[in-house]
Amino acid sequence: MTSEKQAVRIKAVLFDFDGTLSTLRAGWEEVMIPLFTEKIAGDHQLTAEEAEKLNEEIIDYIDQSTGIQTIFQMRWLTEKVKEKGWNTEILGEWEYKAEYNRRLLLQVNERIRGLETGQYQPSDFLIKGSERMLELLQQHGIPMYIASGTDHPDVVHEAEVLGVRTYFKEIAGAPVGRADCSKEKVIRDLLGHEQFDSEGLAVIGDGKVEIRLAKENGALALGLASDEDKREGLNPIKLERLQAAGADWIAGDFTDMTKWKQWLGLDS
Repeated sequence: MTSEKQAVRIKAVLFDFDGTLSTLRAGWEEVMIPLFTEKIAGDHQLTAEEAEKLNEEIIDYIDQSTGIQTIFQMRWLTEKVKEKGWNTEILGEWEYKAEYNRRLLLQVNERIRGLETGQYQPSDFLIKGSERMLELLQQHGIPMYIASGTDHPDVVHEAEVLGVRTYFKEIAGAPVGRADCSKEKVIRDLLGHEQFDSEGLAVIGDGKVEIRLAKENGALALGLASDEDKREGLNPIKLERLQAAGADWIAGDFTDMTKWKQWLGLDS
């Protein structure tokens, strides 16, 4: 794929975090899918046809909503519980989010404890080539930012335990208790800076939300179709998702530094 943007030296880089740099939350879909199924079905005994259709609906929604704030996914769950009418116990979106976070953090916190005790190394939960990529950008004096749909305190803490916190000028996670679109705000704020023109910012992420926002705002959209289990190589599902979102270029990791330098205008 070719683009005129390849020749432009990037002035700032905005990263998504989960699945783009960090794999601490890898497997979140396997937590969300059963939660959604359980809360929608309630005590209703699903027929085989109902179960299959519901599973397709949930998987399709999670696929197309990857990258947005968790609270918006829980808002969809609330509406779906009401729509199906199978479960008479309808909770609020924040209650669903609290339960989802509780289940997810059982796994995430175990990984964090392993990092803190030396059982694991940061490289065990970083996409291959991440540290080298961050070092390259730092050496070139390019400011870096993180925008994530995960709660702000959690993103900051996870960046710290992975040893990458100091690379970033700003980390913007989801505001706790508020349904604000942090990614869109950070992108728009960056593009509003006087030192950037429409081609001054590169957005790197594994979800179509940040890629779509990048394209809408004139930024360079670089997709990261990461295989979060292997931490390298292409995930075909993400690849298809990012292609559909209009990514200017897609990689599976950060190991091909020659290509990354070309796309960021750092090869001269």
